[in-house]
Amino acid sequence: MSTKADILSRKEQVNTKEDNKDVQLLKDEIWTRKTTVKITMLGRKTMTEESNIVKKILKNNTREKKVIQALEKKDGLAWEEDGMAYMEGRIYVPNNKKLREEILKEHHNPVDIGHPGQYRMPELLKRTYWWPGLKEDIKKYVQGCFKCQQNKVQHQRRAGELHPLEISKGPWQEISIDMIGPLPSSNGMDTILVIVDQFTKMIRLKATTMNTLSEGIAKTYRDEI
Repeated sequence: MSTKADILSRKEQVNTKEDNKDVQLLKDEIWTRKTTVKITMLGRKTMTEESNIVKKILKNNTREKKVIQALEKKDGLAWEEDGMAYMEGRIYVPNNKKLREEILKEHHNPVDIGHPGQYRMPELLKRTYWWPGLKEDIKKYVQGCFKCQQNKVQHQRRAGELHPLEISKGPWQEISIDMIGPLPSSNGMDTILVIVDQFTKMIRLKATTMNTLSEGIAKTYRDEI
C-alpha cells in the first residue's frame, strides 16, 4: 500500500498567490515606441496615430524614380494618400540618410527589440516601411553595430596554437632554400638558387638550372656554403 500523498490530499504548505505582488520585471517606458503607425492593408486606411518619423516623412515628400514610375502605373500596388506614398501597403521612406538611419535605429537598438540580426530585422521593418535597397541598408547597419559585433557568436572552429620555429644557436645550422626561375638562359643556367641562413639572414646565390634535383642542391650546399 502506497503512503505517498496524492495531489488531492496534499496540504498547501506555502502560499504563493502573492509572491510576485508589486514586482515589475519590465518598466512601462520601454513599451512606449516612438513609431506607432498602423496601416490597414485592405481598407487602405490612413494612420491612426502620427509619430515623429511620419511627420518627417510628410515634410520630406520627395520621390525616387522607381516610386514615381510605380505610382504612374496605378495598378493598385502603389498609391498616394494624404501626401504619403505607399508601396505594396507600406509607407515609402524618402531618400534621406538621417531619416532612414533613425528608422533603422528604432527597429534595432531598443531593449524590447533586442538587436535583431540581418535576417530578423527586415521582418520588423517591412511591416510598416519600404524603400529601395532596404535589405542592404539593414545588413550594413547590423554589421556596423558595436554591440552586435561584440556579442556575436563565433561558429568557426577554434584556431590551433601557434608553434614558432626554434631559434638557431649558430650560423648555417638551419637554412631555407628557394629557386627563382625559369629565367632567360645565360651560360646554360636559367635559375637562381637562393640559400638563406636563418640565424644571420645571410644570403648565398648560386646559378643553376630548373632541372636540378635535391641531390644537386645538396652538393651545391656542401661545396659552396
